Amino acid sequence: MLKRLLWIVLMCWSGLAAAQHTILVYGDSLSAAYGISQRQGWVALLQERLQARNLDYTVVNASISGETSSGGAARIDEVLSRTKPDIVVLALGANDGLRGLPVAQMKRNLSRIIEASQQAGARVLVAGMRLPPNYGQRYAQEFEQAFAELAKRHKTAYLPFLLEGMATQQALFQPDQLHPTAEAQPIILDTVWQALEPLLQRRTQRTDRRGSPAAS
Repeated sequence: MLKRLLWIVLMCWSGLAAAQHTILVYGDSLSAAYGISQRQGWVALLQERLQARNLDYTVVNASISGETSSGGAARIDEVLSRTKPDIVVLALGANDGLRGLPVAQMKRNLSRIIEASQQAGARVLVAGMRLPPNYGQRYAQEFEQAFAELAKRHKTAYLPFLLEGMATQQALFQPDQLHPTAEAQPIILDTVWQALEPLLQRRTQRTDRRGSPAAS
C-alpha cells in the first residue's frame, strides 16, 4: 500500500513538473535591471504577474548588460540547451545601435538567435528598439525597420518598441538618460505584456527534448 501511495505521489509530481513552462528573456541592460535591484526590474515583475494570474511559467533572465547581437548569437545555443524555453523574448540590438554597428550585421545575428530558438521548439517575441535622432535619420530608420523585417521574415510575435510611451520622459531614466529607473519598470512590463500574453494563451504541439510530441 505504501509503495502504491509513493508511486501516485511521484506520478503527480512528474505531471506538475511537466506542466511547467519556461520564458527566456534574452536581452541587454534594459532587461538586466541595470542600476536598480533585480527584484525591481521588469523581468522580475513579469514573474510576479504570471504567479498572480496562476500561469505556469517560470521566467529565466539571461540578459547581460552591454550585450550586443553578436554576443547574444555566440552564446544562444548554450543558453537554449540549459533553459529549454517555450517562449523567447528577444530584446537585443540596442547596443548595436548605440555603437553605430552595421544594421545588416545585427540582422544576421538576430536571425541566428531566432532560428536557433525556433529550432529548439520555442515561440519568439521580437522586441524592437529605436535610436535618438542624433544618430542620423537614415541609420535610425534602417535600425528601427530591421526588427519589423525580422519578425515578418521569421513569423514571430513582434513588439515595435520596448520603451514605448516613456522614451521622451526624462524622469523615467537614470542620470545617464539611457537606462530606465525602477519607476519605469512597470511601464515596460505592461508594454511587453501586450505582445507576450497571446503567446501565453497559445498551446501548440511541440517536440520534447527526447523527440516525442508534448503539449506546450
